[in-house]
Amino acid sequence: MSLHAWLGEQARQRERDGLVRSLATRSGADDLIDLAGNDYLGLCRDERVTAAAARAAVEWGAGASASRLVTGTLPVHTGLESALAERLGHEAALVHSTGYHANLSAVTALSDRDTLLVSDAHVHASLVDACRLSRGTLAVVGHNDLAQVEARLAERTQTRALVLVESIYSVLGDAAPLIELVALCERHDATLVVDEAHGIGVAGDGGGLVRELGLAGRPSVIVTMTLSKALGSQGGAVLGSQAVVDHLVNRSRPFIYDTGLAPSAAAAAHEALRIMDAEPERVARLHHVAASLADAAGVPRVAGAVLSVEMPGPAETLAAQAECAGSGVRVGCFRPPSTPDGISRLRLTASAGIDDDGLTLACKLIGTVVP
Repeated sequence: MSLHAWLGEQARQRERDGLVRSLATRSGADDLIDLAGNDYLGLCRDERVTAAAARAAVEWGAGASASRLVTGTLPVHTGLESALAERLGHEAALVHSTGYHANLSAVTALSDRDTLLVSDAHVHASLVDACRLSRGTLAVVGHNDLAQVEARLAERTQTRALVLVESIYSVLGDAAPLIELVALCERHDATLVVDEAHGIGVAGDGGGLVRELGLAGRPSVIVTMTLSKALGSQGGAVLGSQAVVDHLVNRSRPFIYDTGLAPSAAAAAHEALRIMDAEPERVARLHHVAASLADAAGVPRVAGAVLSVEMPGPAETLAAQAECAGSGVRVGCFRPPSTPDGISRLRLTASAGIDDDGLTLACKLIGTVVP
């Protein structure tokens, strides 16, 4: 079968399954209440954040112009790395061009053929792809199943082991049992890699679930994160010991062969981090919005800002999404294969930037479209 014949068959199958996806350009004048994005603290359009980005672009250019190991490391990168490490409680941090790259970097550079990778079934696609690219042996365990994690670690024959989890999961919005996982890893001489993409700016005082639980800085814990959610910018980072960062600088292909993060994005994230510390009421507002949306949708309140509302199927999910948009509220739509369990869902993302009037409208509408 030729490539284009195969592409045609794939397209027809997506149509039959109700899983067709397409890009929709968002207008700058779009005034929908946004419950689909990830701007958790409402900082993406904050004038202080955009001004910091603009100043960095003027001073350093539109891009870093080279990989970090050539001439692409700028003061905006090292300043951000120092601020992230200090704020989140780690010895060192290494900024990447995306959160996706941060996960690829950490897993592929810290594993080899003598490494067991124990991965929660609900981890993000970036960690799934990282496992595929690594040379280690993969064991996928049930979601938050501590017994399975311990069993895989106890029976391993490999010298090293990485356990891969998210602090707060992006589909269900639930938290990982990090204290118990750290104890398991330390008992079995393994390392816990925690993706805090949905924890930074959300858990505790905004410093993430790892820091909130007093686990930051432990040798057995490595954190990855994105700058594109609570910090309203773009990029990612890996945080851990200086030894871990030094190893990534020398061995991580996603870091070494990639152009450095754009100066504007680094400066924006740094300013957003400062605002998060100066205005703790943003984190409190985020949780108020999340709780209100959960109550309106009739689903349990969760640890994070993401709410998952199960729907009968893909068609019903798309119809509900369209009805919400027509009434002024944008909601997310998760369908297979994006959902790890194959269930279609509305995905509601809380933001501290939603005012009381917007929240009232959103809650009323959500209550009418949820079956």
